[in-house]
Amino acid sequence: MESKAGAEEAPKSGAMADLRYSLHLMSRNKLVLAGSVLAAGTILVALLAHVIVPASATVDDRAIRICWNNSLINWHIPSINVCPRPLPLGTDAYGRNLLLMIILAVPLDLSIALEIVASAVVIGLVFGSIAGYAGGIVDEAILRVTDIFFAVPGILLAIVLMTVLGRTIPNLTLAVLITWWPLYVRLIRSQVLSEKERPYVEALRAMGAGRFRILFRHVVPNSIYPLIVQSTLDIGSVILTVSTLVFLGFAPSNIATGQTPELGSLTSQGSQYIFSAPWLIIFPGLTILIISLGFNLLGDGLRDVFDPRLRR
Repeated sequence: MESKAGAEEAPKSGAMADLRYSLHLMSRNKLVLAGSVLAAGTILVALLAHVIVPASATVDDRAIRICWNNSLINWHIPSINVCPRPLPLGTDAYGRNLLLMIILAVPLDLSIALEIVASAVVIGLVFGSIAGYAGGIVDEAILRVTDIFFAVPGILLAIVLMTVLGRTIPNLTLAVLITWWPLYVRLIRSQVLSEKERPYVEALRAMGAGRFRILFRHVVPNSIYPLIVQSTLDIGSVILTVSTLVFLGFAPSNIATGQTPELGSLTSQGSQYIFSAPWLIIFPGLTILIISLGFNLLGDGLRDVFDPRLRR
């Protein structure tokens, strides 16, 4: 009994030691720190958005019109209307404070991205791990299904689904999720294929441990680091994809009419005034860039930390 317990605990203790060493490296990696600051700032803004921004901020006030009064930036456009009160980023097409609209848009985009990535990770873990560990016809069937999704351009498939299902936020989330999950299936499958050949797996089999126990208590936990890295990288990519769909006109009605601020919608509205009010497209677009950069830096740093071949 002691030998069996020791064999099962050995992989766990090794994984914990590796995790502690990884966290130590993260604290010394400037790339991870920079990405962590941007990502944490994004999450903080999302959590506090409705505390920072008053409910009246979303009220349509076109009497103010599109205006700018920040003296730090001169757009060299003589016809710009001067705002009646200090507004650091001017107003949007509805006469609302653009900075506040951007702050309100962050939690919506981030929540959609987190839902999509978390769901894709769960689907990938279940089907990818089963495919990699079972092999044979099960593996082949799952791979062929993912091949079908890879054969169709993701953005095109999302557009078709939005057109068929209707333009709502849940359907927008589902449309992007359907294009995203196959990547995680392939990723976890490749990790499980490598991990299941390790000596500790053979030892667990010899002691009579069941397949599901070996797979989900030992193999999957030791294969999950690449998924952590990929999911971090994908948060920014998902936000960019969602914003692209909204920018192209596949926006739910409450977003399309400006009732619910969203970064892609703000950018789309700004494209109509690119020469007369360039801040309407520059600052929402810059926000998408900063969020994506933050999570990409964090993901790249985590990859360097978790991958022994890239550790410095």
